[in-house]
Amino acid sequence: MGFDITGQKFIVTGAAKGIGLAISQRLSQLGAEVAGWDLEKDLMSTDPAFKFTTKVDVTDEVSVQSATEVTIQKLGGLHGLIANAGINGPTKPTWEYTLEEWEQVMSVDLTGVFLATRAVLHHLIQEGYGRLIIVSSVAGKEGNPGASPYGAAKAGVIGYAKGLARELLPSQITVNCLAPAITETDLMEKMTEEYILDKKSRIPMGRFCTTAEIANMAAWVASPECSFTTGQVFDLTGGRATY
Repeated sequence: MGFDITGQKFIVTGAAKGIGLAISQRLSQLGAEVAGWDLEKDLMSTDPAFKFTTKVDVTDEVSVQSATEVTIQKLGGLHGLIANAGINGPTKPTWEYTLEEWEQVMSVDLTGVFLATRAVLHHLIQEGYGRLIIVSSVAGKEGNPGASPYGAAKAGVIGYAKGLARELLPSQITVNCLAPAITETDLMEKMTEEYILDKKSRIPMGRFCTTAEIANMAAWVASPECSFTTGQVFDLTGGRATY
């Protein structure tokens, strides 16, 4: 079957903008049927990349479970999930973080991944095949000064993916992470200029990652061709990551 994903069905969370939108569009270009999940449903409604869109709060168990049932019905099945929905949180020293700010980052970036993947697993296990892809970050491997809670959440999903991948073995359901460096998306609007310049200086290639580069990697990992890799982290850091 190779890299051909024609007719395969995927959910992409946080699909309205940025990385999630780029992944959705790339999957669609390769022949997949894509369901977009996001709080900002209206942004997805006119994009031909989506076969189905729905408003979902990934931090809410009922919202995720309901969306999963409706999506599988609308798509007529499911082959995989790209858990991309995330927030950066404020860029400031940890000691200036409030508990509310910490919990918001954890709720979206870590708990949201758990809720989304758990919801689709019942179907994938029954079918005996699936691709779970979690968008993590180089911050989950190395940490990012000024965004320690974000790094903690992104490290958390790497540990979660590694454990879940082994729980599912032996099977044809793989669980992998993508770990990009800072990427040119609207999340930059909430970062300080000092923070952005510092992160760029850490990338040996001297530029930011692009959403197209992440989308191409995601498409390959989501394909049947990526059949013997699970519980791993695919690096997109321009030479920054050392492991």
